[in-house]
Amino acid sequence: MCGIAGFNWKDKSLGEKMGSCLSHRGPDASGEFLDEGVTLSHRRLAIIDLSKAANQPMMDSKKNLVIVYNGEIYNYKELKQELSNNYAFKTESDTEVILAGYEKWGKDVLKKLNGIFSFAIWNRREKELFCARDHMGVKPFYYSYQDGKLIFASEIKSILVHDLSRRLDLIAFNEYIRVLYVPEPRTMIEGILKLAPGHFLTLKNGDLHIEEYYVSSNTESKWSYNEAKAAVKKTLGEAVVRQLVADVPVGVYLSGGIDSSIVLAAASRSKKNIKTFSIGFDLEDKEEEDKFNRDFFIAKETAVYFGTDHHALLITTKDVADTLEQIIGNIDDPVSNPTAIPMAHLSKFAREKVTVVLTGNGGDELFGGYERYRMSRRADMVGAVPGAKYFLPKRIRSAVDMSALDRLVQFEFEKDGRLTKVLNSAYFTPVQNVKGKFNKYVSCFKDKTSALMLADLRSWLPDQALSLGDKMSMLGSIEERVPFLDKEVVDLAMSLPLNFKVGPFEMKKILKDAFRDDLPNALFKEPKRGWFSPGAKWLRRKEILTIVERILDREYYFGTADLFIWDSIKNMLDDHVGKKEYNLTIIWAIMTFQIWARKYGISIS
Repeated sequence: MCGIAGFNWKDKSLGEKMGSCLSHRGPDASGEFLDEGVTLSHRRLAIIDLSKAANQPMMDSKKNLVIVYNGEIYNYKELKQELSNNYAFKTESDTEVILAGYEKWGKDVLKKLNGIFSFAIWNRREKELFCARDHMGVKPFYYSYQDGKLIFASEIKSILVHDLSRRLDLIAFNEYIRVLYVPEPRTMIEGILKLAPGHFLTLKNGDLHIEEYYVSSNTESKWSYNEAKAAVKKTLGEAVVRQLVADVPVGVYLSGGIDSSIVLAAASRSKKNIKTFSIGFDLEDKEEEDKFNRDFFIAKETAVYFGTDHHALLITTKDVADTLEQIIGNIDDPVSNPTAIPMAHLSKFAREKVTVVLTGNGGDELFGGYERYRMSRRADMVGAVPGAKYFLPKRIRSAVDMSALDRLVQFEFEKDGRLTKVLNSAYFTPVQNVKGKFNKYVSCFKDKTSALMLADLRSWLPDQALSLGDKMSMLGSIEERVPFLDKEVVDLAMSLPLNFKVGPFEMKKILKDAFRDDLPNALFKEPKRGWFSPGAKWLRRKEILTIVERILDREYYFGTADLFIWDSIKNMLDDHVGKKEYNLTIIWAIMTFQIWARKYGISIS
């Protein structure tokens, strides 16, 4: 895992400045490459082939191609063997395999790669820049193309080294305030964009071209349930083993849930004494201990079951207060989620023992692990019976006659009524003008629940969960891998019928059945909780409330002062603190935005 940056002209000083902004992503080595028409910068976190020969920017053996690359290619050894007859390898790195593959297959190398990556290759002979992002968007790629100048980087803060406008993108802002992240291709800053997952970009002779190279298959398999169950276990198990490859220590984030436990179970078959890590909360007077730390305790029990070298961390209210602004300020493509705080602490804690961690991210989106999918299935099945919908809970009943797009709005969007209380009307966009952004996902399926799952897989997962995971793991200089999003696992999961995954009364059916004999039986008796933080309680703690009140004030940052109705926000905070109304979601979203806007000097005019 590393940091990459560059632009399409020659300037050593600017290249070094961009790279220095990414030093936390790559503390082990740094370098720049300059040519007429390009400057490339790299900061390395050494994972595979720790030698200096594997540092970047790296040239191919013929010195025609130069690459800067962030990520890991899990099938690089197989590809290297396939390429060895035509290429003289000088390193043991996966980086050089990408170069050799591009030399032989050109842009079709992307169809061969199974991994997580963003990279840029400069073709010195053709004077062409070729950039790509992995199939699921695990690794970020931000860029700006204005007046013939292309600038790109792993993080926005690196792009802002250049003299660019820092004007707020109001369309992106209205998307963020509703879904708590910014869907691709926008970011919150006008003119800075994200390369979408499964896409590549080329620049030659001033012509910028973007193309999609990967779309997961939606063709249902013809397997029986038992055949599919066996395939899930085999394919996911092989993916975990692939992703253990490294020349540095590797561990597992153990949340206490099914997904991370499956990753550990699969890893334990080929690796002993695995280091596992979990995080919990030092709650005052043990308030709601079972709600917020139940999974933390289960993770410890699971670690004992598998005989791991387990490391557990409890964070305090003071830990949160001391780091809140610093951590949120590093989410430079804003994502509003209180779990950012424990994620950052966990990455720094784990980095003391390992350099790579495997996580269970992606299992819910692929195999139907969210309550909203189960509710959607109930709405469809019960709604098909005349009059039966009136026996459903109100929230599900209202979804029966909704389109997939409106269900997405119902389950995942902040409502107009709440937003009009906190946003000045000049900057407010009603939901009807925002929701259409998601139609490209939900229109792919006639089945409404499958449409919801695809929207989460293509939007929520890369732009919220994976984006946050990347920023928080790299803040601790640790590489986070996601076996559930291995290309072969994704393709398999997308081919399975919906009823294999989620029904009106069950979630992740085939995934649980596939690994039922491999996990402690107690795990299957636990309700689905998700991983969340006691953010609502944090806002009521004096050390944190003082900070939040300062941030949610007109005087905190003049650049965004006119966006919000500050008296209303104060009333919402007071009602939350006084337990009159639960307002964590909207308060945290505005607070996250304010910290980000001030740090990056954002203007709204």
